[in-house]
Order: sequence, then C-alpha cells, then structure tokens
Amino acid sequence: MKRDALRATTHSRQITEKLNRLSAKRQEIIRPIFEHPRSFVLSSVRLMAKRLGTDPATVVRIVRGLGFPGFREFQHFLHDLSLAFATSADTMRKTPHATGVPGHVADSLQLDSKNLQALTNTLDAKRVAAFAKRIHEARRIVVIAGDLAISLANYFEYHLILLDLNAFAATSSGRIFHHTRSLTKRDLVVAISFRRGLRQTVEGTQDARERGAHCVGITDTYLSPLTRVCHETFLAGIESNSFGASYTAPIALLNAILTAVGQHRQSHTIAIVKEISEEQRRGSRWYHD
Repeated sequence: MKRDALRATTHSRQITEKLNRLSAKRQEIIRPIFEHPRSFVLSSVRLMAKRLGTDPATVVRIVRGLGFPGFREFQHFLHDLSLAFATSADTMRKTPHATGVPGHVADSLQLDSKNLQALTNTLDAKRVAAFAKRIHEARRIVVIAGDLAISLANYFEYHLILLDLNAFAATSSGRIFHHTRSLTKRDLVVAISFRRGLRQTVEGTQDARERGAHCVGITDTYLSPLTRVCHETFLAGIESNSFGASYTAPIALLNAILTAVGQHRQSHTIAIVKEISEEQRRGSRWYHD
C-alpha cells in the first residue's frame, strides 16, 4: 500500500507539471475539469468534449499529454480527485435514486457498508501490527487533527491513555505548534485529515517530520497532501449522502489499530483492564440507585 501511495503521489505531481506545460489554449480547454472534477467524472469522452466545447480527439490528445495511457485511466484519476475536493453540497446531491427520507436513510447505511467493506478488502493486518509495535515503542504519540476529525483524535488519544501510553491530541493550531516543537526521532505523529486536507493538520505534520518524528497519515485518498508528508498512510473512506462525512470506516480503522495495540503487550493490557474493571464496578463516577 505504501508503494501505491508513492506512485499515486508522484503521478499527481507529474500531472501538475505536464498541465503547466500544455499550450495556453489546451490549458483553458481542460481547466473546467480540474476545477469541478465531480461534474465530469462519469462523462464519456464524447460528452466531455461537448461540454468543453471541443472534439473527442482533442480531449484524448490532452489526456495523453498529461501522461495518461488512455481516457479510462483519466476517469479513475478524476474519481479520486472528486473525492478529495468533495463538499457537503456535493455529497447531498449525489443520491438521485433515493425516494423520500426513508430512501436516503437506506442509502446512508449502504454507503457506510460500502466504506467499511472497502476498508476490510484493503487493510493490511501486518502493517497494522507493525504500527502497533511502533506505538508502544514511541516516547510520545501526538495525534494531529482539526475540525470534525477532532472527534477521531480524542477517541484515539483516550484509548491510548487508557493503556498508559504517552499520547496527546493536538487539535488546534496552538496545541499543534507546542506539541510538535519538541518532537524527535523517538516520537510518533498520527495525522488525521480527509479530502483536500486541513491546513493546520498538514502543516503541523510537515513540522513534525522535519523534526525527525515518524509520521503516519489517516485519510481517504492517495491524493491527500498527507500522503506526501507522512512516512506511511492508512486509507478509510468517508463517502456519505448527507451534509457531513461518514466516519464509520475511520472509526473501524482506529478500532483495528487499537486492537493490535492491546494485543501487542497482552499481559500488560490485561493487568490494566482488570484495574479498570474494578473502578467500573465500584467507582464513584458511575451512577448507582
């Protein structure tokens, strides 16, 4: 998967370079596609040419000039690009077959299942196990996130602290700055951001890497800037038909990682769990009749 991320990132850079080398006229023809990829992702070459005000042969020549073997490969790239640049309005408009509110509810559950199945099909358990080992060996673990992904950072941090690991959630620009300024090669950063990537998360991760920390990204596409910044990346889809993102798959990914963390030093985990169980039975913070 790491090799795929590197290949996708390199390809993205090459496309940008080749786009800048196109003639001004061809750049102007293709520009609407890069500005609104979701509007063109399902278009045939003939329909795309019609919408761009040119002919199919010109579209194919431009596509090949960008480094794609053919139009189908360009469509795959547009699909990834549309995911990376999706907005809340885009996700709400993409379910034309739903009938009424019940239909949208059913579609929402189907999309969650699709995201979860994609994670199941692609997640490498050996990579997760290696990541769990690195978590245990790290001097400090800083989880960087912002906006809606703060909920994921707090969820992950809480469980790591539960196992007596030295973990911190950095979820604002100030906390990111202060948590990353003293990082070294003995530390680990987990950066969580989806689609185009939140600036504070990406830039905070860049700073952490420059200081020597090992950086692991959690995102939903290889076109995410986190794939360029991090040493390795885990993907979890967030596709949704509502105004928000779906975190079903990212939560499942974090649960899989936490499972591996708990099993890596099982005897230590069991000792902690026994202590926690006593507090859960008799602790004052729990409601009793």
